[in-house]
Amino acid sequence: MYNDLYLALDFPTWVEAKSFLDQNELDGVPVKVGMELFYREGPSIIEKLKQDNHAIFLDLKLHDIPTTVMKAMKNLAKLEVDIVNVHALGGSEMIQQAKEGLISGSASHVTKLIAVTVLTSMDDNVLNNELMIPGNVQDNATHFAEFASKNGADGVVCSVQEAKQIKEACGTSFLTVTPGIRLQESDVNDQKRVATPAFARDNGADILVLGRTVTKAGKPKVAYEKVKEEWGYGIKP
Repeated sequence: MYNDLYLALDFPTWVEAKSFLDQNELDGVPVKVGMELFYREGPSIIEKLKQDNHAIFLDLKLHDIPTTVMKAMKNLAKLEVDIVNVHALGGSEMIQQAKEGLISGSASHVTKLIAVTVLTSMDDNVLNNELMIPGNVQDNATHFAEFASKNGADGVVCSVQEAKQIKEACGTSFLTVTPGIRLQESDVNDQKRVATPAFARDNGADILVLGRTVTKAGKPKVAYEKVKEEWGYGIKP
């Protein structure tokens, strides 16, 4: 199984998510479980997906005081998923405590910790004028990545546009997880910083998160296979 393409299960219930996977013959593909599905179904959704051999990115974007995040991560570690995340805006101590919670919560499984840099729905205007954070998106994302790396994170969530610069700043082993992936014929929707799989491959992305470009496609299985092909399976870049 390829664990560098995670399909976002952005569905309100397990019944709908399971139906989508089954109807489109997406058995065992790596999946991302976000707040919508996890808050409805709870930890049982993780066990069901693991029984069906899905690798799992648990996308809850924790952001709270360090002690609270540490205790939450200690519990999440017991689910033994592949990846979990926090908001880098939580700061250095919070990232350190998140990592400590994952390590102490499970002795038998290593879950990767990644930090969200700047959401792909944001642009310079939102950062500067609403959040009052100076500078452009790319430089801020790189800054967040650098201190996340120094404080124990295994990688970051960033847009494809920032991946190359983050690799240069943090090293090739530091993971860049990139949402906002769109095939040429797909709509951009509410994300401002999007890219094709080929551009992602060439710009330093390690892991792609696939959402509406697959789930809202007329033929989701075909769209998923197109992403795989463009990402580079079986062909040389």
